[in-house]
Amino acid sequence: MSVLLALLLVSIPFFISAQQPYPLTVEQMFDLADQNSRVIRASAIAEREAEQAVRIARNDRLPSLELSASASYLGDGWLADRNFSNGMNAPMPHFGNNFAVEASQVVYAGGAISSSVAMAKLRYQLAQLDTERNRQEIRMLLVGNYLELCKLGNQSRVFKKNIEQTRRLVEDIRAKHREGLAIKNDVTRYELQLQRLELALVQVENSRVIINDQLVTALGLDEKSVIVPDTCILENLPGILAEQEWQTRAADNSPVLQQAKIGIKHSEYGVKLARSERIPSLALFAADHLDGPVTIEVPPINKNFNYWYVGVGLKFNIASLYKSGKSIQRAKFAVERATEQERLLRDNLHTEVKSAYVRFTESFTTCSMFEKSLELATSNYKVVENRYLNDLALITDMLDASNSKLSAELDVTNARINVLFNYYRLKKSAGNL
Repeated sequence: MSVLLALLLVSIPFFISAQQPYPLTVEQMFDLADQNSRVIRASAIAEREAEQAVRIARNDRLPSLELSASASYLGDGWLADRNFSNGMNAPMPHFGNNFAVEASQVVYAGGAISSSVAMAKLRYQLAQLDTERNRQEIRMLLVGNYLELCKLGNQSRVFKKNIEQTRRLVEDIRAKHREGLAIKNDVTRYELQLQRLELALVQVENSRVIINDQLVTALGLDEKSVIVPDTCILENLPGILAEQEWQTRAADNSPVLQQAKIGIKHSEYGVKLARSERIPSLALFAADHLDGPVTIEVPPINKNFNYWYVGVGLKFNIASLYKSGKSIQRAKFAVERATEQERLLRDNLHTEVKSAYVRFTESFTTCSMFEKSLELATSNYKVVENRYLNDLALITDMLDASNSKLSAELDVTNARINVLFNYYRLKKSAGNL
């Protein structure tokens, strides 16, 4: 091992030596994210908060019951003529008490209560969709890092193979230099190539450490865990469906689009709520009062007086006839704005799915091209290898053929990873990742 590689390897964190391999499939990763992601947990709490708000809004449909009790000290009164002459003290009982029970039930409020409950339910649905949207955002981020780990693992394998071959070439060139069959410049050139490969390997390994740490933190795993991706996913690539199928899925499942549709309904209920101000409200009420002393008599009567009543109340705010019009118009504007936003989001979603679908199908073409290149590189490697074994080719020819084959293998694997990445991006655009 060269001195450069020995020095650079020190930069890799120590925990690699104490690594704990953690085999993980994509589905298992999604399950861990649902359980441990802080973003998803925060969204779930917001969802429960919105659900509680629905229960609170429903409370307006329940009867209202008030209980009050008080005790007071009453001072003596003072009596005088209308011109404030002939004044005199009027003794009063000094202890006063009041006890009251009042109940009321709104029978009709112009649809205000129903609209408030419906709007609370819609906000709860928005919170649920927000959780789903965050879940898909997290999944897309995680799957991107997961596939990057696959790619870096493949690059590491290729670089190690290249380093191994380059070392053999350096030893062969050095031997030829000692025999006078090669110049010093040839030795230096291949030693520099070896150092570049070793540096590239260290950079790849460091990138693996960084991405692994990001995944481990996001999934709530032990910090010493080293995620081992499931490479079997590269063997069974997804099939290609018609674009219209993906567009239909997006229209049905996209959380963003569903939120926009709910936003329209929410605004429509806002119009109903604004209009309810112009409608009288009807309520039933009943009360029982126990007061003492009776101060409406002179002299006061030092006794408790109990009375009760039941009735029907009608309330109408006349000012709403000329004040609520602006509120209603504003609510209608909110409906128009929500409708336009929904149309804009629908257009943007169609474009996003179209773009993701084109890239997805394009990745299959790229993969097919690299697979053909691998066939050619493999065929060339076999020819050169046969020539080399029969002393008809130089080791440099053998090295070039081997490097071409390794590079082609790397391209094929990366192309397959790219197919998967574009597939998951298409699923995320369609709202069913």
